[in-house]
Amino acid sequence: MDKKYVLGLDFGSDSVRCIVVDSADGGVKGEAVSEYRRWKQGLYCNPAESRYRQHPEDYMESMQECVAGALEQCGRDVAANIVGLCFDTTASTPCLLDEYGTPLALLPEFKENPDCMFVLWKDHTAIEEAERLNELAARWEIDYLRTSGGTCSCEWVWPKMLHCLKQDASVRAKAWSWAEHGDWLCAILTGNTKPETMARSRCFAGHKALWNEDWGGLPTMDFLKEVDPLLAIFDGHLYTHTEPVGSFQGHLCAEWARRLGLKEGIAVGMGAIDCHVGAVGAGIKPGTLVKVMGTSTCDIIVQDMKDYDAHTVRGICGQVDGSVLPGFIGYEAGQAAFGDVYAWFARMLNWVLPEQERSNGRVMARLTEQAAALPLTAEDPVSTDWFNGRRNPDSDPRKRASITGLTLGTGPASIFKSLVEATAFGSRAIAERFGEEGIKIDRIVATGGISQKSPYIMQVMADVMGLPISVIHFNQTCALGSAILASVASGIYPDVLTAQEHMCPKTSTVYEPDPARHSIYNILYDKYSEMK
Repeated sequence: MDKKYVLGLDFGSDSVRCIVVDSADGGVKGEAVSEYRRWKQGLYCNPAESRYRQHPEDYMESMQECVAGALEQCGRDVAANIVGLCFDTTASTPCLLDEYGTPLALLPEFKENPDCMFVLWKDHTAIEEAERLNELAARWEIDYLRTSGGTCSCEWVWPKMLHCLKQDASVRAKAWSWAEHGDWLCAILTGNTKPETMARSRCFAGHKALWNEDWGGLPTMDFLKEVDPLLAIFDGHLYTHTEPVGSFQGHLCAEWARRLGLKEGIAVGMGAIDCHVGAVGAGIKPGTLVKVMGTSTCDIIVQDMKDYDAHTVRGICGQVDGSVLPGFIGYEAGQAAFGDVYAWFARMLNWVLPEQERSNGRVMARLTEQAAALPLTAEDPVSTDWFNGRRNPDSDPRKRASITGLTLGTGPASIFKSLVEATAFGSRAIAERFGEEGIKIDRIVATGGISQKSPYIMQVMADVMGLPISVIHFNQTCALGSAILASVASGIYPDVLTAQEHMCPKTSTVYEPDPARHSIYNILYDKYSEMK
């Protein structure tokens, strides 16, 4: 009997990764990475304004390049037996569409207009629009914020799309609908790009667009027009129904089969947010908190529907049925800056060097070595982690970071140590909020680049949290999660939990907390908490 292989795609902030996986045991047969060319050049972005935009051409070009690279490693026999694919993307990363489902940036007249591109998750240009929506929602008859921690973030779809519409009359004249990056990706791969009929992921919709079955789907047009009359542009052009993660959505269309070098007609599964899919790849189940640790973090936990009492978790991004595992409520939280905090500090130290001599990697290695050697005391400097605002708990995009307890004797390693501790304190605040709200955490599993690369950061995390942390020995858990979903969409396995049993990594490194250091961190954490 021929082996069956599946393809998993992971669209991150900087690049797309592709792996080809043996569905029998999760073995990787080929993998490749392709960076977004325009994004790497800094085009269409302005960090000073918190504007981060990505061109759809970057996604398409990099997808073709990395799939070709992974297939080249596999060999012809493996490539011929790929039966399905699935993907994850960042979110909320939406884009305005025309009536045919084409991102406006792909139209000649808008190809250089940032407001016609995908608005990356960390774009904070829509703070005022989010504040207007939240102010109205607080007094609306339907509580549209009930399952999203009581707030709609400026990182989410409605404020972002409204902000883009407000910038240019010519954009407003052409805009018809919008789609998250993952929804648009599913649409082009299956050939169903009409906005009113394209498949919409429950994960994106529930966590980022205020969709919920309790109020019939998206917020009503009456509410949206009250937020701003410009949102009437979308009237009748959106959706009510959504699809759970991993569900079969159609067959790979002829055009994209040709462009990707795959067989026409293989199964395409419904994608989801990268961190949610990474949790699938890390083997999430009830009681397991999965931390996806990269430039930001995302914390994911699930609860079986039979144990769900419709209780909403205070100050946490969202809770959505079927957003992580079908049949389970998926809870999402996270930090708006994690690895980005360390990269910022490295850049600060690097700025005096000629550009050709700058190396964040060397600076980070030296800082880590020296920080790990420092003693830990209750009088150490304390930092907060809100360099890109605070996402959770209790969202506040205007929040700014700080460092206290500095003296003339404080060195770079001490500051770096306090920044690492700040990111760990932010993680602890999220975990404590879940516990306070009755969501039980039995163990923590970490994945993502930082968990693989920095034993120092992971040990600090364990010492601050006071819990063991298992780090999965796999570099591409998001892409693996996508491959697992592809195996379900293509009918190899009946459900995600069964697929995980066969395909998830079996080994991990466990970081055990040091009780003495945890006691000191309790004191420093109290100082951090007082700075809220």
